[in-house]
Amino acid sequence: MAIFSHPSFDQHEQVMFVHDQASGLKAIIAVHDTTLGPAVGGCRMWPYANEEEALNDVLRLSRGMTYKNALAGLEFGGGKSVIIGDPKSDKSEALFRAFGRAVHSLGGRYYSAEDVGITTGDIMIAHQETPYMAGLEGKSGDPSPYTALGTFLGIKAAIKHQRGSDSLEGVKVAVQGLGHVGYYLCEHLHKAGAKLVVCDLNPEQLDRAATELQAEIVDLDAIYHQDVDVYAPCALGATINDHTIPQLKATIVAGCANNQLAEPRHGEALRDLGILYAPDYVINAGGIINVSFERDYDANAAEAKVRNIYDTLLQIFRQADESGKTTAVVADEMARAIITAAHR
Repeated sequence: MAIFSHPSFDQHEQVMFVHDQASGLKAIIAVHDTTLGPAVGGCRMWPYANEEEALNDVLRLSRGMTYKNALAGLEFGGGKSVIIGDPKSDKSEALFRAFGRAVHSLGGRYYSAEDVGITTGDIMIAHQETPYMAGLEGKSGDPSPYTALGTFLGIKAAIKHQRGSDSLEGVKVAVQGLGHVGYYLCEHLHKAGAKLVVCDLNPEQLDRAATELQAEIVDLDAIYHQDVDVYAPCALGATINDHTIPQLKATIVAGCANNQLAEPRHGEALRDLGILYAPDYVINAGGIINVSFERDYDANAAEAKVRNIYDTLLQIFRQADESGKTTAVVADEMARAIITAAHR
């Protein structure tokens, strides 16, 4: 399996493959950049089709964490880990203890936390083997509410940039995915007067959204072509691609999923269609911002910093308009400038 020539390899400092026969753990840990501090990024558990798919995911996610932490103003580098397995059937205490030992072997170069398929309870098990875990119960805890808050504020910023007012009263939003973050986001949107169209694999979550939030339920494949103002991808990545872009009727793409663009050129495709894209690692930084306050946890201070996402996105939108570049390119350039300045 090629690493250095892999299309998603971006001068990563370290990529570690982990296998523990006793527990069945198969994992990959990627440390992208530690210029600003130790690499911090959650662990994702997913039934990847093969190792190549898992590698591509962890390489892209870890790079995104470097840029996310830089633009959020955190003294963290970027890293990520993935566990190959079904979170519904393959979890065990032994598996997460083995994962904790693997993280510990990096000596603090990488801190893990929860992500898709992982709970704070899983992280607490891994924490028994290493101090290098974040988002711990009794401290910052579940980062999902803060990720959702940042995404909500990012949607308001996008509406503000397009319309001059950030009111969401009557704004139609299609939310793809009602996991922890997605549902919290829907609650914020509903409270602000937005009209919701949602999809998810979990029928119980759909029933809940219909009852509590008066959301319209649509099939998974139908979410893209809804007649809405905002498409909010809140499931897995790469939902902005050659197949889905022609279907979009929304004029804004702003959601909490990672790696929303299947390829960089899809950012250009959105721009050419007049669709405003909120770069994923900027809008979904609320969770890691909350985690950054873990040592001396202060929920009010964490929320205040999460609210900076609104202004950061407005700055990105303005610079993109002025330069003619995509919002994704502008965000990347801003993040790289922060890291380069730290090098100097």
